[in-house]
Amino acid sequence: MASILTRRNFLSFDFGDRQTEAGHWVRVHRVAMACRFEVMLSSDDAGDMAAAREALDEADDLESLLTVFRDSSPVSDLNRRALHEPVTTGTALFALLTRAAELHRWTEGAFDPTSTPLSRCWGFLQRDGRVPTSAEIEAARERIGMQHVTLDPLERSVRFTRPGIELNFGAIGKGFALDRMGALLRRRGTTRALLSGGHSSVLALSARGRGWPVDLRPRRASRRVGRLWLENAAVGTSGAGEQFVEVDGRRYGHVIDPRTGLPAEGVLGASVVTRDAATADALSTAFLIGGPDLARRYCEQHDETLAVLVLDEPGERTEVFGRCSGATLEMLT
Repeated sequence: MASILTRRNFLSFDFGDRQTEAGHWVRVHRVAMACRFEVMLSSDDAGDMAAAREALDEADDLESLLTVFRDSSPVSDLNRRALHEPVTTGTALFALLTRAAELHRWTEGAFDPTSTPLSRCWGFLQRDGRVPTSAEIEAARERIGMQHVTLDPLERSVRFTRPGIELNFGAIGKGFALDRMGALLRRRGTTRALLSGGHSSVLALSARGRGWPVDLRPRRASRRVGRLWLENAAVGTSGAGEQFVEVDGRRYGHVIDPRTGLPAEGVLGASVVTRDAATADALSTAFLIGGPDLARRYCEQHDETLAVLVLDEPGERTEVFGRCSGATLEMLT
């Protein structure tokens, strides 16, 4: 039995290095949440550079809030105490928890920020992939479920109702950070900017012309899928090739379906456009797991949601569901 674990970027956003109508791009960036956060401005908006740096400070602050890799973080404290007592949280964290609970319900459990025990069971948390036994998977599933997280909006408190529950916002945290950064920029008077968190999350503020161009390029796909033109909208993407373990010729991806305990299959990449980056971030993971059926149902029930799925089948068929008024999609053939 041979095991291989690897990590790679599965999507690239083509912002373009060409000269704009107004001049050139100006980029300000910083590493946070294990990725590169960037604010891009047109050169005639260079007066917004101070606000862009302040927005990057916000990304640092949110990493300190949400990380599970520091014992002193509020989320780590929450994970230690919430089984034994209600834990009062700050406004930002409670807002994120409320949104995560909504998305968990709306995606029929495909998005679940308590699924860390499954990632640990499969070895992806330690970057030492393995195939667990059925008994190990079932034991891990007994320790997950966002429905076991009770939120009290009056007290802004959190309580876990099942042992083993722990929160990890890796599938929504970058998008949440971009939303907070975008809100700060708007408060500071910035009208045009493109914000990105790694190669998986983008938030576009107002733009000239058709909008900000973003190319969809799942790494495991053989071709570029299409181009989005974004204005006051966000795109999140998830793919099967970021981490995987290969055992006896079979590939197991790092995205685990919390409803079954098994790696998601059938979708090479899922990109979702909504008005806010946190929702786009979470839905891209949910649709990678739930596939076209879940994406179709969700988009039929929720306005301002556009989903682009590349299926893992001969010909790499692409399916598109819904629409978002902040985005124009150009498909490539």
